[in-house]
Amino acid sequence: MKYRLLAALCYCLHLTSFATVILQYHHVSEETPASTSISPKQFAKHMQYLEDNNFKVIPLSTLIDAIKQHKALPDKTVAITFDDAYIDILTHGKPILDKHGFAFTIFINPGMVGQNTSHFLSWQQLKAMADDGVIIANHGMNHDSLARTPAGMTNKAWLAKNTESLLHAEKIIEAETGQSWRYLAYPYGEFSPEVQQWVNENNFVGFSQQSGAVGINTDLTSIPRFPASQPYDQLSSLRDKLDSLPFSIRLDGVNQQTIFEQGESTSLSINIDVDDFNPEQLNCYITGLGRQKILWQGEEVFTINYSAPLPTGRVRCNCTAPSISKPGRYYWFSKPFFIQEENRQWYPL
Repeated sequence: MKYRLLAALCYCLHLTSFATVILQYHHVSEETPASTSISPKQFAKHMQYLEDNNFKVIPLSTLIDAIKQHKALPDKTVAITFDDAYIDILTHGKPILDKHGFAFTIFINPGMVGQNTSHFLSWQQLKAMADDGVIIANHGMNHDSLARTPAGMTNKAWLAKNTESLLHAEKIIEAETGQSWRYLAYPYGEFSPEVQQWVNENNFVGFSQQSGAVGINTDLTSIPRFPASQPYDQLSSLRDKLDSLPFSIRLDGVNQQTIFEQGESTSLSINIDVDDFNPEQLNCYITGLGRQKILWQGEEVFTINYSAPLPTGRVRCNCTAPSISKPGRYYWFSKPFFIQEENRQWYPL
């Protein structure tokens, strides 16, 4: 690529200082499902690693305000989030976070709060945490997928129903905790361009579950978060994620779509603005398919023609490339797909 050194210098001056990672957790427990859990001992190791390596843990609101206002943040900043308002966040997670003075956010389902006091937090507990500076945000009323339009209902009708439900959930959160951030973590991480449009039009910020670093140009309707529970809870894996850098990318047309029937999507094209890496060092991997061949179309667009049909379920295409200006660190972008079975049947949740 032409003018690589100049471009890399400009990029360092203006953008690489803004590289934030959001960590996503659910349970902090050894007695809950492994796929959504991290042990208190391992969670303590995560938090100690952040402190020992001079990461600055910031409130989620500080990050979102920086993106909205195009203001730079210090390098190596981290935001910590939890989904689903489990009681062990309070009993096991918060004492560890408080030890380090780390801010965090909990995305909750108001319809599930207090339903089982041995499992979920109560409103009284959430209010006490909110008063202590914890951000309490929206995860849908009852953890229903926003991307799965029920049979016999149009997308428009489904979005109208969810509008009522999500706005009601936001009002309940405000009434019970005194907070209304209009932050929405998509249940199951599932979303579509139509959902993203709704999020934008209703002045929400949308958080997903695909991996990747957050930067000044991150789309506020699909902000990535790194899952940090099992099986991704080892420090060796966490280190690479914490040091990741945000790709500045753009998806157009069909490449914006997330929901496909199996075999329907055969390729992906990505517009990329970052010039701080060698094109031959860009690698992309797809869930179940492994490393994919990359075809460059000029200097700013590359295409992946899938080596096989995308498998049914939640699929990710993860692309990484080593930075020239920051040796040892990698740019990281993830594109999510939600691949239905034949005849548009949804895979089990």
